[in-house]
Amino acid sequence: MSELINPHDKFFKEALTQPEAARTFLREFLPSEVSAQLDLSYLQLVKDSFVDESLREHFSDLLCEVGLRQQGKAFVYILFEHKSYIDILAPLQVLRYMVRAWEYGLRQQGRLLPVIPVVIYHGATRWTVATNFQALFELPEALRPYMPEYRYHLSDLSAYSDEHLKRTAELGIGLLVLKHIFRPELRARLPEVLALWYTIRHQPHALGYLEAILRYIMSAGQGISAEDVREALEEAIPEGGALMGTIAQELLQQGLQQGLQQGLQQGEQRGERRGLRQGLLDGIELALELRFGLDGLRLLPELVRLEDVGVLKAVHEGLRRVETPEALRRLYQSLVAASSVDSGF
Repeated sequence: MSELINPHDKFFKEALTQPEAARTFLREFLPSEVSAQLDLSYLQLVKDSFVDESLREHFSDLLCEVGLRQQGKAFVYILFEHKSYIDILAPLQVLRYMVRAWEYGLRQQGRLLPVIPVVIYHGATRWTVATNFQALFELPEALRPYMPEYRYHLSDLSAYSDEHLKRTAELGIGLLVLKHIFRPELRARLPEVLALWYTIRHQPHALGYLEAILRYIMSAGQGISAEDVREALEEAIPEGGALMGTIAQELLQQGLQQGLQQGLQQGEQRGERRGLRQGLLDGIELALELRFGLDGLRLLPELVRLEDVGVLKAVHEGLRRVETPEALRRLYQSLVAASSVDSGF
């Protein structure tokens, strides 16, 4: 499976942009004296990102506009550090993005709103950077009044036990995955994560969330294979095997759509066919790995040699029905044979 571009960013936003998940995070992970000032019945997620293009491989961000219990509104700015190491200049980055949040408030509402800065960190080592800005400098006391000063709130996921994270239900699933994604025990934690997901399985977006979890684990987890995921699903969830099949079809369909889009962009008929063929092959590869593991992937060299887009489309459709890799092989071999006869060979 090809790696996603910046999978940490994508999964962080999957986990926190559900409004109820954002409310839970602000209620449970901010200091109690801060969350007590917030009226979370009003919460809006701002689409704008304030992270520089050059730093998006290092940071993701989320801006929430919330109500205040006494009066007015405030911003909560969440900066997610998604590398496995610590950026010692994080306080400077947070200050830059706070200024951009204030500028956004001025543009949108014509006034300044308070900004509560939060940093989420999920590296394998504990966070050691100071949480106040002036700690970056060696300052004589007489100069301190002339320097900006603020403090951000740190949510270092390594500092929370798994049991603590699991108490937050849907949000806890995402936080558990983020906490362990760089750690060697990720494979051992998968059944626990998936069992927690099973408790929200009836929610409308649950299957899409599971797909996001599995995509993230296989893209960013170290040494995690589709077979590891399949075994964890079957251990944790009664219908784990069936779910893998369903998700494989979703990923397969996405591969087909990506191929179509590539073909359209190429603009020429030959380019369109090549884009569609590659999209089909990408989707078929995902489905083979998810449904049949290594046994399925052994068919890939044979399938890559197929030039006929019509046959590949039939393989794509056949993956919805066949139960074994050998049944799939018989299907496409019969299609190739029929195609040869039709061509007069």
